[in-house]
Amino acid sequence: MNLALILALTFAPADTVTFAGGCFWTMEHAYDDLPGVISATSGFMGGSIKNPTYMQVVEGNTGHLESVQVVYDPAKVSYETLLWTFWHNIDPFQTDGQACDTGPNYHTAAFVRGPEQRRAASASRQQIIDRFHRDVATQVLTAGSFYPAEEYHQDYAKKNPVRYGMYRTGCGRDRRLSAIWGDEAGKASVSARTATPEVRHAMYTVQPKPSDADLRRTLTPVQYEVTQHEGTERAFQNAYWDNHKEGIYVDVVSGEPLFSSTDKFESGTGWPSFTKPLEATNVQEKTDRSLFMERTEVRSAHANSHLGHVFDDGPKPTGLRYCINSASLRFIPVDSLEAEGYGQYLALFKK
Repeated sequence: MNLALILALTFAPADTVTFAGGCFWTMEHAYDDLPGVISATSGFMGGSIKNPTYMQVVEGNTGHLESVQVVYDPAKVSYETLLWTFWHNIDPFQTDGQACDTGPNYHTAAFVRGPEQRRAASASRQQIIDRFHRDVATQVLTAGSFYPAEEYHQDYAKKNPVRYGMYRTGCGRDRRLSAIWGDEAGKASVSARTATPEVRHAMYTVQPKPSDADLRRTLTPVQYEVTQHEGTERAFQNAYWDNHKEGIYVDVVSGEPLFSSTDKFESGTGWPSFTKPLEATNVQEKTDRSLFMERTEVRSAHANSHLGHVFDDGPKPTGLRYCINSASLRFIPVDSLEAEGYGQYLALFKK
C-alpha cells in the first residue's frame, strides 16, 4: 500500500464496496479514474478457502469470483454511482461469465455490506429487469473475506495497455456492452490517458456477427426485431430522431461505422435521417417489395443488420434521405471517439 493511499484511508471517511464482473482487469479499470475512488484492487471473494492463488481460482474449485474491491470517499462519490458503474460495465444477462471469459470464477455479483447497500443493489437489479423485461443473472450476495490477487494482476490495464487493448477487443466485451447499454455503456477500451496514439487508433475492429442466441441475449427486444427481422420502431419515439450532438453512428451489433452527425438533417419523419453514409462500403442496398410497394432497403455490410430505407427526397447535395431506425444504431459522441477506437473520424469535427 503506497503512502498516498495510507494517508487517504487515515484522513478520509472511506467506505468499501466489492463487485464481481468477470475478468477483474476490466472491472478494476472501470473504477480507476472515477472521481472519489481512492483505490481499486483486483482479487477474489465468495470462496471457501483462504488466500487462494489465481491458478486455484481459475480452476473453478474454490468458489471464488474474480472481483474488484473499491475504496471510496462517500462525500465525493455515492454508492449508487459505483453501483451503476458496475451494471454499465457488465452483461447482466450472461449466465456463464462475461463475453469470452466463461466459467464459475467469471460469474457476476454485487457483494453488499449492510442493509442499505443490499436495498440499493436489489432495487437497481429490479430496475434492469423491468427495463429489459428479462431475468438478470447477476446476484446480490453478502460480502465476505476479500483476497487481493497477485501483484502482476494489479493495474493491469495501465501497466499493459497494448495487451489489455488486444484482450478487450478480442474478447468481444465492448460489443456486448454497447448492444445492451448503448450510450450508457461503461469504458469501452483502454483509457485515452494511458494508451499510446497507435494503440488508440488500432483498437477498433469490426466484430463478427454473434449467434442468434447471443443476439437475443444482448439486444433489447426492439433492437433484435428491427435488426434481425426488418422491424420498424415508432416514429418520434426512438433514441436518435432528435439527437443533435456531434459524433458518429455505428451498427449496434458489429460496431461498423455507418453515419455521421455531419450528414444528419431534420426530415420531419420521426426517424434519424442522413444524406449519405459515413462509410459507403459498410452500407448495402437491396430491393424491398414488401407492403405492396418497391423500396430500397439499407443494411449493414458486415452484420447484415436491417437499418432502414433510402429515398430520393432528401436535401442537397445528394438528394437522398437515409431513413434509419435508431434501434439499429449506437451513437458515439465526439469526445468518446478516440477512447473507443474511432479516432480516425475526429477530423470530421475539427473546425
